[in-house]
Amino acid sequence: MNKCNTFLASTILGGLLSGLFSFSGVVTISALVTYSSELHAQEENTVKTRRVPTLRAKVYEQLSRAQTASDAGNTEEAIAILDEVKSKASSMNAYEIATMYNFYGFIYYNEERFDDTIASFEKAIEQSPIPVGFEQTALYSLAQLNMAQGNFEKVVEYLERWESLNSGTIPPKNFVLKAQALYQGKKYEEAKTYIEQAIAGHENEGYLPDENWLVLQRAIYFELKQPEKVKDIIAKLIRLYDEPKYWVQLAGMYGELEQPEKQLATMEIAYQRGFISNANDTFNLAQLYYFNGVPYKGAALMEQAIKDNILDENLRNLRFLAQAWQAAKENEKAVPVYAKAADLSDDGVLDAQLALIYFNSDQYDKAIASATKALEKGDLRSPGNTYLVLGLSLYNQRKFAEALDTLAKAEQYPATRASSRQWQQYVEKEKTNFEILQSMEAAP
Repeated sequence: MNKCNTFLASTILGGLLSGLFSFSGVVTISALVTYSSELHAQEENTVKTRRVPTLRAKVYEQLSRAQTASDAGNTEEAIAILDEVKSKASSMNAYEIATMYNFYGFIYYNEERFDDTIASFEKAIEQSPIPVGFEQTALYSLAQLNMAQGNFEKVVEYLERWESLNSGTIPPKNFVLKAQALYQGKKYEEAKTYIEQAIAGHENEGYLPDENWLVLQRAIYFELKQPEKVKDIIAKLIRLYDEPKYWVQLAGMYGELEQPEKQLATMEIAYQRGFISNANDTFNLAQLYYFNGVPYKGAALMEQAIKDNILDENLRNLRFLAQAWQAAKENEKAVPVYAKAADLSDDGVLDAQLALIYFNSDQYDKAIASATKALEKGDLRSPGNTYLVLGLSLYNQRKFAEALDTLAKAEQYPATRASSRQWQQYVEKEKTNFEILQSMEAAP
């Protein structure tokens, strides 16, 4: 996976519950009366019609009182009225009992007593016979409620019961809710089938698929480890909804697919359109520049972001900024940033890098200071190399004895043993030559 991959599972998987479904509510008194009056006047759009008893006026009156109390916020009074109705259940027909439990569910739902709501609706659909439309509404509400409560197998069960009563085309929203439940239950292959049916059906009717449907489809393919499909769905989200986050996600998928040029190009478009504004995306773009051979752009972006307080002036950001300037061969800009980063670091790694830069630019005093600090801090990846830099910096200042002592310390590490011995021999000769020259100059 590319080091700069910004495609996080959190952005793929997050937020799926919200927006995918909305609770359909319960059947109100007026709707119930409509059901009752129309039962014998028209055919239901169902597999079969049912002959059901009517909702009698005296029961309707009591239920209406309960609804009025509930609407006024008098929950306890509403429940008391329903309890009174319930005490006479032996004299009520199936439709009246189902209606009563439906209203219990309505009141419990308003009180956010969701377990009680589910239990009430379940009792409502246990009654028989009841109008098919009534049963379908209760079944769909149960599917939604169980979705919210995380009872994913129940969601599928109630939706399939709903479908068994339906003779027309199954609405796409049913497939979406079923796909969501299966996804949450980690049944990704089954979920894929239903979300594809929902989207295809909606598009065949001439409608655009809901954004959240595509988000769910993208998440399913992500779990199925099909990055090419995920990429295509994100591209579709961009075409239809053009949200900034989708550009960043598309870039991340190009990284996942090991297409760095497309990854960088996509992020650059997003940046030019003003979609790159937070710290993470800015840092990721800077890394993309760096790893794609454009370190100067990465460094310039990092520097400006720090000035604009988009990025904090912390160790991570300063270290990367210094590395980017160095990779761009801008040592004059890299050095002060390395120095700031080194001051923030508990180990000597950055001080060692700084020492090498100073040594290569013939700033031996600064090289000695940085190398010494690096060795004092410790935790170096290659202490022998730092001893070499320090020893050679001392040699260039004609401090031969200190240089030889330091080079001898470099000899203790296998990685620098051979080069240390060679440099010691060289420094010994230079020391001898220097001493001879000095004695000649001091002779009368």
